[in-house]
Amino acid sequence: MKFLGILASVLVATLVPSVAAKAAQESVIALTPDTFDKHVDGSKPALVEFYAPWCGHCKNLAPVYEELAQAFASQTDKVLIAKVDADAHKSLGSKFGVKGYPTLKWFPKGVTNKPEDYNGGRDLDSFVKFIKEKAGLSTNIKKPETFVKVLTSDNFDTIVKDKKKNVLVEFYAPWCGHCKSLAPKYEEVAKVFANEPNVVIANLDATAHKDIADRYNIGGYPTIKFFPAGGDVSKPTDYKGGREEKDFVEFINEKVGTQRVVGGGLLAEAGRIAQFDEIVSRFLSPKNKDRLTQLIAEAADLAKTAVYKADKYAPFYVKVMEKIAKKGWPYVKTELARLEKVIKSKTTNAAQTDDFTIRRNILQVFNKVRETVNDVKEDL
Repeated sequence: MKFLGILASVLVATLVPSVAAKAAQESVIALTPDTFDKHVDGSKPALVEFYAPWCGHCKNLAPVYEELAQAFASQTDKVLIAKVDADAHKSLGSKFGVKGYPTLKWFPKGVTNKPEDYNGGRDLDSFVKFIKEKAGLSTNIKKPETFVKVLTSDNFDTIVKDKKKNVLVEFYAPWCGHCKSLAPKYEEVAKVFANEPNVVIANLDATAHKDIADRYNIGGYPTIKFFPAGGDVSKPTDYKGGREEKDFVEFINEKVGTQRVVGGGLLAEAGRIAQFDEIVSRFLSPKNKDRLTQLIAEAADLAKTAVYKADKYAPFYVKVMEKIAKKGWPYVKTELARLEKVIKSKTTNAAQTDDFTIRRNILQVFNKVRETVNDVKEDL
């Protein structure tokens, strides 16, 4: 018995702090029939959620509602963010006409019996906006950096009608579980294409901007549509692929012609130009070792043509050939090593990293061609 007593003491000492810590983390005030009138007493406005523990929509709302309470944690003397388990306390639910879950009621200051129905969006911004409009209270919400372009009714047409932009749009609902599961993956996709000027990865809260959602007959969440640059914005392409990062990256690459890889960066083929690759093959062929100047001139002339004049990497092919002719093969080895070091150091910005990666890809063309020519002299 003595042992059991000691064991019980240890368990209490271990578990009670964790329970207390959990309670301390919860900013939403849980109300019961015994405490409801004490807190919702008309001295300040109150937003009350009537929920059921088994309700899926309630579970999805819970973290957002907790964020809301934390956002106003320093103003608890001015507004109350509370909840009622209306399944366990049916009397309270019945008193305020609750027939489904979650139901949210707004009790203005001075009101205790006849609250207003909350029918706004169930995302944090919508809640904060509502409280600001109703009670004149505001709060600063620190949002994590995002690469996803947030669309609204005000900027939607401007973005998707840009003839230079290829836009992937996710139509979502803040309470949608599938949308929440997709969010971190979608963010990674946006990060992958952040340095592509003609690609926009965007989303739109279809519950807050129903005019846009109705325009495209959005009936479920998430719904994803692709608006190609210069295409008919009234007839976007439905995205029906997988929901993993690689699926989206492959889709965009195919539709737009980009050469991105999962996690960021570029494919080994990025920046390469087929016609210049062919000249490199002839340039490094032993039978053409006396025609290097001629082949360099051929590449230089090709770089000046209308097709390649705007391509910044066409002249790079020419530069590498000139360096090889002047300094020999060690130039390629040294430059490749330098670029690899810079890329791995991760000290450059995204645009610089792309540039160095493409230059490395082109140098690798020279490297691979040379490996296939066994009798090329080391000083070439």
